[in-house]
Amino acid sequence: MKTTFKPKVNPSREFLEIASDFSNPLDIVREALSNSFDAKASEIFITFSITTERGVKKLKILLRDNGTGMDYKGIESFFDLGNSLRKEVKDEDPFLIGEKGHGTKIYFNSERIVVVTGTNEKKFSCCMNNPIGSLYDGIVPDVEVEESQERFEGTLIEITGYNNNERDVFTHDRLKDYIYWFTKFGSFEGQFGEHPYNNVTLHLQGIDRSTHEILRFGHKFPNESESLDKLLNDHLTDAPDYFVKKFVFEGNLRRYPDIKYQAIWYIEGNKAKRIVNNMLKRSGYQAPSGAYTVQERYGVWLAKDYIPVQQKNEWINKRGSESTKLHAFFNCQDLRLTANRGSVDNTSGDILEEIKNTINEHYTKITESDDWGNMEWLEEQSQAYQSERKEEKDFEKRAKLIKSAKTAEYKDITLREPRQEQGVFSIYHAINILEPHFFPFEIIDYDTHAGIDVLARLRNSGVDLERSYLRFVEFKNVLKHNFNHSFKRLYGIVCWNLQIVHDEVVTDAFGFNRKLRCVPSSSEGTYTQYFLEDERDPHRIEIIVLEEYLQERLDIQFRRVKS
Repeated sequence: MKTTFKPKVNPSREFLEIASDFSNPLDIVREALSNSFDAKASEIFITFSITTERGVKKLKILLRDNGTGMDYKGIESFFDLGNSLRKEVKDEDPFLIGEKGHGTKIYFNSERIVVVTGTNEKKFSCCMNNPIGSLYDGIVPDVEVEESQERFEGTLIEITGYNNNERDVFTHDRLKDYIYWFTKFGSFEGQFGEHPYNNVTLHLQGIDRSTHEILRFGHKFPNESESLDKLLNDHLTDAPDYFVKKFVFEGNLRRYPDIKYQAIWYIEGNKAKRIVNNMLKRSGYQAPSGAYTVQERYGVWLAKDYIPVQQKNEWINKRGSESTKLHAFFNCQDLRLTANRGSVDNTSGDILEEIKNTINEHYTKITESDDWGNMEWLEEQSQAYQSERKEEKDFEKRAKLIKSAKTAEYKDITLREPRQEQGVFSIYHAINILEPHFFPFEIIDYDTHAGIDVLARLRNSGVDLERSYLRFVEFKNVLKHNFNHSFKRLYGIVCWNLQIVHDEVVTDAFGFNRKLRCVPSSSEGTYTQYFLEDERDPHRIEIIVLEEYLQERLDIQFRRVKS
C-alpha cells in the first residue's frame, strides 16, 4: 500500500526556537533599527527604563520612529514567522535589510508586546500578552488588534519584561557601542559615498540615564593622520599610537564576477582608536561595563548590509597580532546569514574561500605599502627614542645613587654598598680573593639564571670533592619573610641585611617555615650569628648578614661620603 503525507511544523516550537536563538540580548536593538531604516524613518527613539507593575520591577523598552508605519497586512507580517513582505521588493530597493521574517521574533522573548502604528489615515493598536510563557506552554499567542480612523505617524513599540527582566547589559555606553558597531545606524557605507541616511538621528537612553543622547549616523573612525614629521613633533614617542591611514577596495570576486564587494581598511594606532572608542580596556583606565580588549574587537569583519557580522582575524594573522592594528570591514551582499544574523555559516564554502583570498590580497597590498612601512618606521623611531630616554634616566638615577651610596676601603680596594643581590655577590667575591679562608664555605659552582645561587662545601672538611657533601648557598640583598627558594639542601644565605627579627618566621617557596634565631657576640673575637631553625630538623641554615659580618670580623665599615 502506498501513502503520502505532508511534513508538519510545530508552530509554537518554531517560534520559540527563533525567539531564543538570539544569544546576545542587545540584538533587539539591531532588529529595531533595521525595521526603522526599512520604514525610511529619519528620527528614531530607543528608551530603556524600569517600570513597576503590582510591586514588581520590570524592564521596559520603548521603540519609536517616524517611518512609513504599517497597515493590517504589515502587522501580520511583523508578528508572523518567515513572512517578510520585504522579500518581494528587495531587488527593487537594495537598501532594504529585512528579508527572512525572523528578526522581530526576538521581541517574543518578553512578557508583553504593544505595537501602535498607522498608515493611510488608519491607526492600529496591537497587543500580544505573555508571548514567551505561551510559547513554552506550546501555544502560539494571539495578537489583539484594534483599528480606528485617525492619523498616526510612524510606529511605536513597547516591550515589557524582555530578557527575563535582566537589564545589566542595557547601560548607555554599552548600548551606544553596540549600535555603532553592529547595527544599521552604525553602518560604514558612508565611507563609499552612496548612502541616503545622513539625515537620520537616533535618540538613545540607556537604563542608567534619565535623558536621551542624540546620535549621528555612521560608524566612527578616527581621522587620518597628517605627515610623519608632524606626528613625531606632536607626539614624540607616542607617534605610532596616533598613526591612521585609510584604504578602500571595491570590485568583484575573481571566481564569481557577478558578486560585488566593498571593503574599508584602516590602520590605526592604539591611542587613535581610543579617541573614538571609550570601551577599550587599558592599564590605568576604568572602562565602562562591557568593555573589551583590542584583540576582541579589532581586525577584519565580514559584513552584510554594511553591518559587521563575523570576525575573521584568523584569515590574516600570519606574523603574530597584526590584526590589532587594523579596523577593517568587508561587505558582500551575497553572504548568507544564520537566522539570528550571528554568522555567515550559511554561505557557500567556495564563496567564503574566494572572499578569504580577496581579503588576503588586500592585506598583502596594505602590508607591502609605503603607509605600512611608515608606521613601522615610526615604531622603530619611537622604540629608539624610548630606549635613549630610558638609558638617560637610568644613567641619571644610577649616578645619583652612586653619590649617595655608602662605601668602605679595604686593602686599597673600594667596596660599594650593594643595591641588589649581584652587588652582594660582588662584595663576597672581592673579600674572598683578599681573604681566601674568611668565609666558612667555598664555591664549587654558581648559577645566575634566577638570581644567584651557588653550590658550596664547608672549608676544611677533610674530604675530597668527589665525596664532599654539597649544599646550596643563596645570595640575597635583603632577606624577607618570604623566601623564593626551597630550604631543602640549603647550607646558608648570604644577604646584605635583614628585614626580619629574632623569632620571626621565614617561609620558603613550598610553604615550609623556619624561625630566625640570633646568637649575639659573646666575647672579643666572636661575631653575631644568625640561623634559620626547624625543631624537626637538626640542620640549621646559617645566615651571613654581610654588612654586619664584615664590620665585626674585619672592621670594614661602610659610610656615606660627605659631598
